[in-house]
Amino acid sequence: ASGRAFWTTEPVERLDIPSIWLADGPHGLRRTSSPGDMGMGGSRPATCFPTAAGLASSWDPDLVRRAGAALGREAQAQDVQVLLGPGANIKRSPLGGRNFEYFSEDPLLSGRMAAAHIQGVQGEGVGTSLKHYVANNQEYHRMSTSVEVDERTLREICLRAFEIPVREADPWTVMVAYNRVNGTFATEHDTLLHVLDAEWGHEGLAISDWGAVQDRVAAAQAGLNLEMPGNDGHDQQLVAAVTSGELDEDTLDRCVQETVELALRGDRRHRPDAEFDEALQSEHHDLAREAAAER
Repeated sequence: ASGRAFWTTEPVERLDIPSIWLADGPHGLRRTSSPGDMGMGGSRPATCFPTAAGLASSWDPDLVRRAGAALGREAQAQDVQVLLGPGANIKRSPLGGRNFEYFSEDPLLSGRMAAAHIQGVQGEGVGTSLKHYVANNQEYHRMSTSVEVDERTLREICLRAFEIPVREADPWTVMVAYNRVNGTFATEHDTLLHVLDAEWGHEGLAISDWGAVQDRVAAAQAGLNLEMPGNDGHDQQLVAAVTSGELDEDTLDRCVQETVELALRGDRRHRPDAEFDEALQSEHHDLAREAAAER
């Protein structure tokens, strides 16, 4: 399965399966005016909370949970079904361009904060996307580099930051990273995707970071459910692979079924009467100031 536009999934109108909206971000909702707008022209008003790095500096999971709940309420008001965050990658270099959206260099702190964030957002009926799974933490060739990491380091540091929130908070989705891990693209890494489901019991979707899929068939075989944003005909590759016997039809059925379940879940939990009115804006600004003061 794949996206319909930059921020939305593909509907199936004859089966009453809706299109849902996935939107940035971990510290402030970025809801654009149209699903194909990348956000360069601005976005709807939203509260700007401290970044993950700032929130983690509070050492206060309850504060992070409250900030997550506020983000969930704003997502409800803006008809967003999945918020693309939080980020739980480990900060490995001060030059990492995404350090601001990751919590910490420490996997325990990162994991606890990510779990609290997810619990807050999803408690409001909005899904999350724990990202970027895994080891996407440098700028040099960020979308293609191979992170060479031994098993102990991978397990005790990189994966631990994801394991805690997956086990404790059950994010609706996990976003799989751009980079390779020990030579294999994360979106095609059957071992890493097997860890999510078989070892940690993740019941949600594995989705790609935007444009991260290199080989759609290999990604589906490894366990990636949803390619975002669009796919430039990659879905036809899946059909051809099933026809030729390269891809098991049951594997494709699972990808489609779980993507449909996400769309139905998001639509079912949407509150069309939710509003981001002046009272809520004031409340959320007060919370953002409180969070900033706790850094």
